[in-house]
Amino acid sequence: MTYGYDYPRPMLTVDVVLWRQRASGREVLLIERKHPPFAGRWALPGGFVEPEEPLEHAALRELREETGVAEIKLRQLAAFGEPGRDPRGWTVSVVFLGRLPGDATLEVTAGDDAAKAAWWPWSEDDLPPLAFDHAKILQTADRRIEQES
Repeated sequence: MTYGYDYPRPMLTVDVVLWRQRASGREVLLIERKHPPFAGRWALPGGFVEPEEPLEHAALRELREETGVAEIKLRQLAAFGEPGRDPRGWTVSVVFLGRLPGDATLEVTAGDDAAKAAWWPWSEDDLPPLAFDHAKILQTADRRIEQES
């Protein structure tokens, strides 16, 4: 059954914060965006949720398509929907958090909307300028990880 409402609908996206702890410090997996908006800027892997697609499935699909990483255990971190977070319009992103063992030697391969995929040192001084509100998302993820440590 389909319902019609008088209320506008946001676009729904997912993003993935995939991290690992190395001897040199924490690292996070980022992709370099191939297309606008923010072409050439680094971002968390993610994208739009397909109709009828479960959120976690969408997060795993986007992670696999953009980085080649598959079969990772994820859990919801938070939702982000501040006005203006995406220049394409009103977008709400449900963010997922995943951790790899520190000794994991997982190779990443850019694909789909990603020009590059790479592990970055997770510190404000070492991260590149990020697209969208992904710096804020990483701050939230960092707080959660610290609380759970």
